[in-house]
This record gives sequence, C-alpha cells and structure tokens, in this order.
Amino acid sequence: MSFPPVGERSGQVAEAAGVNIQTLRYYERRGLLAEPKRSDGGHRLYGEDAVTALRVIKAAQRLGFTLDEVAELLGTVRHRHGRPVARLQERAAAKLAEVDAKIADLTTIRTAPAAAVEAGCDDLTVCAGSTCCPIPFTALAEENRHAGPCC
Repeated sequence: MSFPPVGERSGQVAEAAGVNIQTLRYYERRGLLAEPKRSDGGHRLYGEDAVTALRVIKAAQRLGFTLDEVAELLGTVRHRHGRPVARLQERAAAKLAEVDAKIADLTTIRTAPAAAVEAGCDDLTVCAGSTCCPIPFTALAEENRHAGPCC
C-alpha cells in the first residue's frame, strides 16, 4: 500500500484514497479531516494520514455508519469537557443493534409476499377478502391504526 508523500495536493490524495475532490473538501468542511497545510501559492498540501483518514471514513460508511457517527468514532466530535463523545465499542454495539432491527423488519416484510407467492395468489383484491389469504391485511391495518396519525 503506497501513500502519496507528505505535501501532495488534493487531486493526488483523492485519487489515492478512491474519492473525488469534492468529497475530500466536504470532509474537510465537516471537520472529518484536519485542515491541510498550504503551499506558498495557497494550494492544499496533505500528509500521509489524509489518505488513511479518507479510507477509514469510506470504510465506516460502507459498514453503515453515518458521517456524524464517523465524526464521533474519529474523535472529531468532543464533549463539552474535551473528551471524545463515543468509543468504537459503544458505537459498534449500537450499530449492530440497529442492523439487527432492520433485518428483523425485512424478514417480516419478506414473509407475507413469500406466502402469497407460495399460495398462488393472483388478485390482491380477491385475496384480501378471502379468509385463507396469507397476507395479513387486517393485522397490518391494525398496526397502522395503532401507530397514530400519519404525517
């Protein structure tokens, strides 16, 4: 793995990290990347750590972390007393619980259409009025009714 030498410009760092320049600048504005040094001509000059930081940010995003969560993980967000807001173990455990909840929801969502396919349902309106319909229209309507008003 090779990094650009200290003092490389935006385009070189972005290319080495696999992002575009707009992404690089956006991460700077968000405080995810340290402010780079400037050349005498005003060009941004990045060190080796910029490529690593960019790769870490993109990897965390692929794992489902938001940029706010990435900022917490990187320690760029600090508590009023100067301590980092959250540690990796805490954030990873919370993300895992979130993913597990999404999987449970998707499993539930998958069950009804799979049952309809297996039962050979062809007409949604006819199926909804049938007592042997595998899609729980009544139960779903009740869940939505108890969920409170929409919008």
